[in-house]
Amino acid sequence: MATILVIDDNEGVRTALDVLFSLHDFEVITAAEPAEGRAVLASGGIDLVIQDMNFRRDTTSGEEGIELFREIRQRHPDVPVILLTAWTHLETAVELVKAGASDYLAKPWDDARLLTTVRNLLELRRVTLDRERLAGERRAAREALARRAELCGLVYESEVMHELAAVAVRIANASVPVLITGPNGSGKEILAHIIQANSAVRTGPFIKVNVGALPQELMEAELFGAEAGAYTGATRARAGRFEAADRGTLFLDEIGNLSLEGQAKLLRVLQTGEFERLGSTVTRRVVVRVISATNSDLRAAIAAGRFREDLYYRLDVIELEVPPLARRPDDVLPLARHFLNGRRELAASAIRALQAHAWPGNVRELANVIERAALLASAQEITAADLRLDAADGRPGQIVDDREYTRAEVEDALTRAEGVIARAARELGLSRQALYRRIEKLGLKT
Repeated sequence: MATILVIDDNEGVRTALDVLFSLHDFEVITAAEPAEGRAVLASGGIDLVIQDMNFRRDTTSGEEGIELFREIRQRHPDVPVILLTAWTHLETAVELVKAGASDYLAKPWDDARLLTTVRNLLELRRVTLDRERLAGERRAAREALARRAELCGLVYESEVMHELAAVAVRIANASVPVLITGPNGSGKEILAHIIQANSAVRTGPFIKVNVGALPQELMEAELFGAEAGAYTGATRARAGRFEAADRGTLFLDEIGNLSLEGQAKLLRVLQTGEFERLGSTVTRRVVVRVISATNSDLRAAIAAGRFREDLYYRLDVIELEVPPLARRPDDVLPLARHFLNGRRELAASAIRALQAHAWPGNVRELANVIERAALLASAQEITAADLRLDAADGRPGQIVDDREYTRAEVEDALTRAEGVIARAARELGLSRQALYRRIEKLGLKT
């Protein structure tokens, strides 16, 4: 039951409002003067205030009402305030609404409108407090995770990244292969570092191999080593990355580009821990935690015969899927400020531009955009123009307006955004205008 405080020096007004709200299942407390109202508010438990604007019979300036309102706003900023005013005070009431009052009603008021206003404000307050409570709980969870685990400098505020980090920490000591999926530049490598840093082999080597950057003819030698003369130019024996990662972690990035022959050898290492260098018959044994990553669809590669199904199931004992930055908009500003590292500030226009951008290049694109702006901005404060994200400049990575989303996807985004178009648009990587067009096309109600 919500509690409403009515502050008015007119006994008839107090009684009428007490009866009205009591009949509609509200708890009502009345106060005849500002000092009494202040004392009630200080005791706590008030969900909404309805206050008169004029408490002095000898003036119609409303000074006491204005002073009371400003004090309530300062001391109880989360409590909505409705102003009751005579017609002569409408201009003042409008100014106070601009200063933070929730609404104003002229005397005599309309009961139906007043009840609707109160219910709407109380629901908005409930939603706001729930959101703040949830944000506080999430902040506490992030801080607790950071205290008990090594997060390797991971910067985030989104719930999805917190869950990924928590899972990475939880599975760190399980010596099983992990497959990290997600688009390029989304942060797959840092999750691999988190797993390593919290594992039993945290003091061992962390060896990264970008499989996609290796020529096919050198890939096996790079991974498993080679003897002298094993291939043209091999003038001496060399150890491979598996040997270098012994008693540590081997991170295989872009694993989908590994040749079928290399996949067969990798499968054997995962099964037995054994392999031979290229050009050698000597079997070597290592103990290595393998973490692989890919931005490609390995199931589609299996269907096309480009990737071994048995290897996929070996690599995919545990899968961590990193979503694109467009699907975790809460991370954009923390990451941007992290990349700025205190060198400059972000103007309001820059913040709006960062939040509206689709970020097809993900975290890597954001880092590059911020670095360029920090170097080239002419003032201490970075503006939207400094970011150069304007769709008119033709650069890759601008806001995309032609994405096709299903009805269910749009509805889910609107639900998660609690109906806020700007937030839903950011999540979907659309401009607000594009989302409005999509909503109209799908026949959705907002």
